[in-house]
Formats: sequence, C-alpha cells, structure tokens
Amino acid sequence: MKATNSPTEPKSAHDRLLAAAEALFYEEGLNTVGIERVIERAGVAKASLYSNFGSKDELIRSYLATRQQGRQARLQAKLSQYHLPRDKMLGVFDYLEELLGQPSFRGCAFMRAGNESKPGSSVREVCDDARRWMLTLFTDLAREAGAPQPEALAQQFVILYDGALISAQMDGNAAAAVQARAMASGLLDAALGG
Repeated sequence: MKATNSPTEPKSAHDRLLAAAEALFYEEGLNTVGIERVIERAGVAKASLYSNFGSKDELIRSYLATRQQGRQARLQAKLSQYHLPRDKMLGVFDYLEELLGQPSFRGCAFMRAGNESKPGSSVREVCDDARRWMLTLFTDLAREAGAPQPEALAQQFVILYDGALISAQMDGNAAAAVQARAMASGLLDAALGG
C-alpha cells in the first residue's frame, strides 16, 4: 500500500521549498540561511530549486509574496467580523494581538527582510508592496469612517502598527498590540470628533 501525504504536508517540490523557506527564513533570517539548508529541509535536489525558482532571491521573493497573500487573507477574514469602518480600523490591532501572542512570533517578516535586502531588489519590492498594502488598507478604512484627513490618520495607524510589532519583537512586550489599539482609539476619536 502506497503512503499518501497528509493534507497539511506540501506535495510538490515547489511547495516543499516554499514551506522550508518559510520555516527557515522566518526563524533565522534571509542571509544566515544558506540554500543548501533550504534544499535539505525540503528534501529536494538542488536542480529543483533552480527549475522552480531560478535563484535564492526568487525563492525569498516567492516566500514573502506567499506570506503577504496569507496575511491579507487572515486579516480580511478577521475584519469581516466587524461591520463599522471604525471597528475595522481597530480590528487590525485585534488581529495583531493574536499574531503577537503566537509562540512562533519572531517579528515582522517584511521588516526583517527589508533590512536584509538591497534597495531596488525584487525582495525589497515585495516588502515595499506589503507596506503599501497596509497603508492603503488603513487609508480606505479611515475614508470610510469619515476621517477628514484619511491619509494622515492612516500614516499614524501604520506607525502604531509598526511600533507594536517592534516593541513585541525587541522588548518582548506581549501587550504592545493592546496598547497600540488604545492609542489608535484615541486618534480615531480625535479625528472623528468623538
């Protein structure tokens, strides 16, 4: 009888390489993990890496793009629980609180990757896209909430979001998202005249 892969186990070499990249790059960093370790963890031949991704940089770019797609889906699912734009804006910090509470949390993958990548690289481009997406999300929600200066309010929310991530990673501040949410609520009240 032939063994089958479990539903959670990646099947293709492409998926196994991405899963290995996710685990190793997030845990240890992009520059400290050599391609041989990714290949070994994925259980594939070196040729599989190059036929699927072409280079380590492309594997990193794909890992980050996949991570961003997952983050967007999880965050949108969380925000679908709220009905008012104001609640959705604050709901981003509820999502962040859940993220920071995970034992595997090692900081923001995009901040870390951005720090390790060269300006203008495809890796930095994915990191920049992830940041623009978050700013756009906050801007759209601020506009829907009726904020008179949605872009300015959104930028303040991004600063709070980033600060909570850094505080949790660098200081071990498990309450960072809760604290950022309280500050965001005050900013919203001031912006909306409430």
